[in-house]
Amino acid sequence: MIPTKKNTWIGKAVVVGLIVIGIFAFRYFELGRYLSLDYLKASQEKFQQLYQSHRFAVIAAYMGIYIAVTALSLPGAAVLTVAGGGLFGLVVGTIAVSFASTIGATLACAVSRFLLQDWVQGKFGDRLATINGGIEKEGAFYLFSLRLVPVFPFFVINLLMGLTKMRLFTFFWVSQIGMLAGTIVYVNAGKELAKIDSLSGILSPGVLVSFAALGLFPITARKLLARYRSSSQKSASKTTDSHTSDVSTMNGNAM
Repeated sequence: MIPTKKNTWIGKAVVVGLIVIGIFAFRYFELGRYLSLDYLKASQEKFQQLYQSHRFAVIAAYMGIYIAVTALSLPGAAVLTVAGGGLFGLVVGTIAVSFASTIGATLACAVSRFLLQDWVQGKFGDRLATINGGIEKEGAFYLFSLRLVPVFPFFVINLLMGLTKMRLFTFFWVSQIGMLAGTIVYVNAGKELAKIDSLSGILSPGVLVSFAALGLFPITARKLLARYRSSSQKSASKTTDSHTSDVSTMNGNAM
């Protein structure tokens, strides 16, 4: 069954309603206080006991909360990442955070696409043609760089990529890989949760520079490789033209 314009608008209204309800509940019940370092540090022992008694249930609940926070672009993802390290340890924490953050980011991207892409592409389609072309050719490399280089907040990347024509599957696996390094750093820091006073101190300038270099390397290498191939093709073309010209000259002299 092909969705009609009316059904599409109803679907969008339902999605917007759910988002509004989620954000309202987060604000009204002041749920943000549970996503603070102070609360996590004060409750760490209690959470550890709960985790020891109900491992899978706690992991599932944690991932569900993380996915909801990320999908709704609510504040608290960084604190939840640190909490994953403090609660589950490095290996389990990294796996749980990696998949939860990527699933939540993909949902945010999908919602942004469902609600706004048609309108944005219809209104600014001509201006976005270059961007869409670039995303189609180098979108994976571009997104990977954005995930590693801390230029824009992650939730902004999720929403903006939803306005492009990048496939959601591509968005998922590139985000999974691109966010992994940062996830490991935050989860590892979370193992010493009691010693953390601020999230800003987790990423040192050296770590940020390393992420930037790692993020820019793939797209830089791709550009250099493309330039090398273009130069090689031009050289080969000149050699072929020169050979053809010499053959033509020899044929003309022989006549």
